[in-house]
Amino acid sequence: MSDKDPAPLKPNRPKLALHVPEPPFRPGDKPDFSKMKVPAAGSAPRPDVSAAASETHPLTTALVRVLDEDNRAVGPWDPKLDPETLRKMLRDMVTVRVFDDRMYRSQRQGKTSFYMKCTGEEAIAVAAQNALDREDMHFPTYRQQGLLVARDYPLVDMMNQIYSNKGDKLQGRQLPIMYSDKAYGFFSISGNLGTQFPQAVGWAMAAAIKGDSRICMGWIGDGATAEGDFHSAMTFAAVYNAPVILATVNNQWAISSFSGIAGAERATFAQRAVGYGIAGLRVDGNDALAVYAAVRWASERARTNQGPTLIEFFTYRAEGHSTSDDPSGYRPTDEAKAWPLGDPIERLKAHLIQLGEWDDERHDELTKEADAKVRAAQKESEKLGILPQQGKDNIGSMFEDVYAEVPWHIAEQREQALDENR
Repeated sequence: MSDKDPAPLKPNRPKLALHVPEPPFRPGDKPDFSKMKVPAAGSAPRPDVSAAASETHPLTTALVRVLDEDNRAVGPWDPKLDPETLRKMLRDMVTVRVFDDRMYRSQRQGKTSFYMKCTGEEAIAVAAQNALDREDMHFPTYRQQGLLVARDYPLVDMMNQIYSNKGDKLQGRQLPIMYSDKAYGFFSISGNLGTQFPQAVGWAMAAAIKGDSRICMGWIGDGATAEGDFHSAMTFAAVYNAPVILATVNNQWAISSFSGIAGAERATFAQRAVGYGIAGLRVDGNDALAVYAAVRWASERARTNQGPTLIEFFTYRAEGHSTSDDPSGYRPTDEAKAWPLGDPIERLKAHLIQLGEWDDERHDELTKEADAKVRAAQKESEKLGILPQQGKDNIGSMFEDVYAEVPWHIAEQREQALDENR
């Protein structure tokens, strides 16, 4: 037998087989989530903020929920928010959804090249920001536009960036929807998924070294938990007890790959906190009150030097990954409607109505106001231009902010580009 020949199979042993995870439903199937275990609202215990991380580990397989089937806030995680705060969160969530719809249409009309909606996930970013201080830092992905809206960021500025027009503070150097604004605690979005976690942990470690009082929150999707950046960040956060909240938004799909490819068949994403010895929570991402309560709990833990928390927000991406994606090619078209945790906006609206602090008429008026606000911002932004009109003015700026001293060959290219445009 030569060294290149494979070893003979043992006749008394089964052949090895490779497992490739498959989503439960594909196009043409009828989605049925009846087997999905959804714990009752209020059933998850709430540990003390100063509890040992190990006390939270049972919560990595549970589901922190506050709103019950009758739209009441129940259980120990009820943050007992006042009606005005609830209305603000609802207003922000509705604004995000209207903004998404307008910008989606703009992309389809050829006014910009790309857009990403967060339909069905509005409660996650909006409630999280409402639970944090204005000075805290975020290291977001491209589906946390609600963080900016909740911080009253000008919608015109967001649209200017999407159109890469003359009002774009980033001068057209970022992909549309990859916002960045230091003054609003919104770190530059990275297209290299997973980088947000080590960046957030590094920022939190620096804050601790300086004796700062601010904390930060890092964001990734379920697919990015399979990146090495995720594990590097978890190691540093655990070892140095970094004052950081690490959020994984599990919306069941990473582009066209379902969450099982990232390990969801074996364990929840929140369970990864157990192996690193840090606190972990698994939260109903369509329940604005549960999101608020979990982030507030984790923020108090971070601020009092109790360490980092990994939070899995369990939700569903109701629409395509982006305007470049057609989800009907890999999942049933009606799967989003079958998702058992419902629509976050409708759930918060129903809770306010149950409290006697809201009604359908006021909600319709809120939606109209949000639509008028977004339309007005769009009109103002488009006065400065849309994406197809860009690229001919100030060409020399593309060579700026790259080198401290421009090399001779780059200077030649700059002059050539300017000469051709004259």
